[in-house]
Amino acid sequence: MKILVTGGAGFIGSHVVSAYLAAGHEVVVVDDLSHGKKENVPPYVQFHKLDVRDKTQLRLLFRQERFDVVNHQAALANVRESMVRPDVYAEVNIIGSINLLEAARDSGVKRFIYASTGGAVYGEPVYLPATEEHPINPLDPYGASKHAVEHYLYLYHANYGLDYVVLRYPNVYGPRQDPFGEAGVIAIFTQQMLQREGVTINGDGTQQRDFLYVGDVARANILALTRGDNGIYNLGTGIPVDVNTIYWKLKELTGYSSDANYGPPKKGEVYRIYLDATKARSTLDWEPTVSLDNGLRMTVDYFKEHPAA
Repeated sequence: MKILVTGGAGFIGSHVVSAYLAAGHEVVVVDDLSHGKKENVPPYVQFHKLDVRDKTQLRLLFRQERFDVVNHQAALANVRESMVRPDVYAEVNIIGSINLLEAARDSGVKRFIYASTGGAVYGEPVYLPATEEHPINPLDPYGASKHAVEHYLYLYHANYGLDYVVLRYPNVYGPRQDPFGEAGVIAIFTQQMLQREGVTINGDGTQQRDFLYVGDVARANILALTRGDNGIYNLGTGIPVDVNTIYWKLKELTGYSSDANYGPPKKGEVYRIYLDATKARSTLDWEPTVSLDNGLRMTVDYFKEHPAA
C-alpha cells in the first residue's frame, strides 16, 4: 500500500513508519518538525515539511501521490500546554484533521487510521479498566480535541464511505521520545537521571497510568491496515502502574542516587487511568508483548546511546 504518515518524524510516528517499511509498504511522511526530528525519517523515504493546517498544500500532495491509506499521528499532545493554549490545540488537532479528511475524500483514500488518546478522552474514570464504552469526559483541551475528530471520522464514513480505525493510546514510552517536548514521565525521568539532575514528581506519585511500549503501538498500526473496520480500539496493558514505581525502577536501571522531589499536581491531569484492550485483542488480534521491565530497560539503553542535547 501507499501510506501517508503524518507526524512521521515524531516519536510514535517514526516507529509506525519503520513498521510499515519493514512490512513492505511505500511510505510518505508529512511533519512540520515542530516536535519531530528529520533524522527519525529514513533518508530514502519521501518527506514533506508541511503543517496540517495548510489545506492547499495538503490537497496538492494528495492529488499528486494518490495514497491508499492515511495514518494520522500528527498532533499537539501536551495536556498542560493545552490548558493555556486551547485555541491552538483546536486549530492543529481538529482543523488540521479536517483538512486531512477533506483531502482524503477528494483523492479517493480508502482508509484513515487515527491516533487518539485513551489517557485523556475518558477524564476521571467512572470504572476501571476503561472500555471504549466508558463515558467521555476529558479534563483538558488536548483530550477534547482528540475526541472531536473521532466524530468527524464517523460522519466521513457515513456520508462519503471513508473507512477508518481509531486507536486510543495509553501512556506510550520508548526510544526516540523527546524528554524536552511533549514527553511522558519515563523519558523525562530517564534523561534527568542519566544527567544526574534533580527529579520532580508532580503530586504524591501514587497517580496511576497504563504504560505501553512504542513497538507494541506500531504493531497495532500494522494490524489496523486490514482489520477493525470503522471501529474504536483501546490499546493498553490493562495494568495500572504508579509514578513512584516508575521512579524506583528507572533509578535502579540508571544508577541514580538522589531522592525525588515532590511538587504540586498538574491541572487537567487525571489521577488514575488504565485501559481495557479486550476489543483490540478480539478484533485486531493485537496484544502487548513487551513487559514494563523490558521496555524500561530498552528505553534506558537507548538514552544512554543517544544522549539528548
